Amino acid sequence: MAPDDHSGLSFALGDIAIFPGCDAYDARRTVWNETVDRCPAAICACRTPQDVQQVVSHMSQRGGPVSVRGGGHNIAGTAVADDVVMIDLSDMRQVTVDAEARRVRVAGGATFADVDAATQKHGLAVAGGVVSSTGVGGLTLGGGIGWLARRHGLSIDNLLSAEVVLPGGQRITVSDQEHSDLFWALRGGGGNFGVVTAFEFRAHPVGPNVSFGPTFFDLDCAEAVLTAYAQQSQHLPNEACVWANLMTAPPSPALPTRWHGKKVLTLMQFHAGPLDAARTDLAPLYGGVKPLGSAFAERPFIEAQRFLDDAYAFGARNYWRTHNHTKLTLGLISTLVDLAADLPTRASELLICQLGGAIQDVPADATAFAHRHVQFVSTPGVRWQDAGQDAQMIAWLRRASERIAEHADPGAYVNFIAEQSGADIAYQHHMERLRGIKRRYDPNNMFRINQNIRPAAPP
Repeated sequence: MAPDDHSGLSFALGDIAIFPGCDAYDARRTVWNETVDRCPAAICACRTPQDVQQVVSHMSQRGGPVSVRGGGHNIAGTAVADDVVMIDLSDMRQVTVDAEARRVRVAGGATFADVDAATQKHGLAVAGGVVSSTGVGGLTLGGGIGWLARRHGLSIDNLLSAEVVLPGGQRITVSDQEHSDLFWALRGGGGNFGVVTAFEFRAHPVGPNVSFGPTFFDLDCAEAVLTAYAQQSQHLPNEACVWANLMTAPPSPALPTRWHGKKVLTLMQFHAGPLDAARTDLAPLYGGVKPLGSAFAERPFIEAQRFLDDAYAFGARNYWRTHNHTKLTLGLISTLVDLAADLPTRASELLICQLGGAIQDVPADATAFAHRHVQFVSTPGVRWQDAGQDAQMIAWLRRASERIAEHADPGAYVNFIAEQSGADIAYQHHMERLRGIKRRYDPNNMFRINQNIRPAAPP
């Protein structure tokens, strides 16, 4: 579509269409990752599912692709593409809680901050991520790992149904009982099949308080602590989830001032139980090493969910890679500690996310998520401000990733892939089944601004 081809869209879409030069255009095309600077042909600020249907139906007739924005947090920036119409769901953020049935209906543009605010009024929570500004849609469709995943499963494991606008504009409800093939594909297959305008989740009693916070260790002791973490984390109860991070120490009141700005290992600890039980469960992870300081404490669940928001706020340039691990080997640990000494900016990190628990209790083929067996995901990431440093930062990260990959297992979590070319490693053994479902629901590949699943050839 030509960038200046506005007349047809303006007539068809009315006041929901925002074009280049309009006041809101730049704000709505800006996403979390500042390296993404793309200019859509138009941005459709949808307020209702009917608005979404109108856009999809019109663009289907024109034969053009669309991109979809929820929270705008995706590292690859798949919400926005040059000269393509964007469906912006960020005004659709309603959350409705049925506390008695423990069911939560969430509009497609909501963030987990919206969900947490509504559910915690009833002492409930939906399994989500670790940054509250993350969009529910993108995180869920890719799987959804976070603090509650080891206890209650991935976000997709708690998805009961979804409302989807298909190519052509039809709006359907999918679940285990209706369009079960599409429901299977949505749970891990990303935004390849349509626009999800509403999700219905199972909620769980959580909070109001949990045990949460970071404990810091000298980088010189990181190898010893990570070795203990690798061995002992497999024995943690499902109430606990601990992510490790080799990073530059923040100006935390929990740390002596002399450690601010120095390289440290941080264990970010979540435990749904009381503080005393949490400390007992987590102590073996330290390997007998004395921490530099700790902010691990009993705090409201909502506060725990927001704890990392500032560290991962909008407004910085980001690039990362991701690797699967069935175990943390000594070789991997040594490599990560060596790389940590050379992190290129204070906001850069070498993150290890813990999985397992309830995630692996779900059969491997029950959903399109292909990584049930994975115990850890490592995500080396660089974060910087100056566009002139792009090549330098990306080159450092790619070199680091190559070293980490020597100790990794096949596959990658789709939500953590930084380029739009990772479909094979994301979907792995589910790819052929996904391609068949794609052919049935989106044979012309209208929804292709993503980690794209190409429709299977006709039989």
